[in-house]
Amino acid sequence: MDRHQNTPKIQIANNVKHIDYRDVETLRSFLNPHARLLGRKRTGLSASHQRMVAQAVKRARFMGFLPYVQQ
Repeated sequence: MDRHQNTPKIQIANNVKHIDYRDVETLRSFLNPHARLLGRKRTGLSASHQRMVAQAVKRARFMGFLPYVQQ
């Protein structure tokens, strides 16, 4: 049995032009419990959406909205 089989896939509408770095609750859904970004296979995002999420997470971390590391 695959251990990733039951993980929920997070969907973003295809017409999204920008992912806001201030939307912390949405960005947290793309992070694992250790505050690391989940991969494309786990999130189900396209490559362009994954890059937008990664950039938004980096900006949110820099601004102090998200932690770099969870304890």
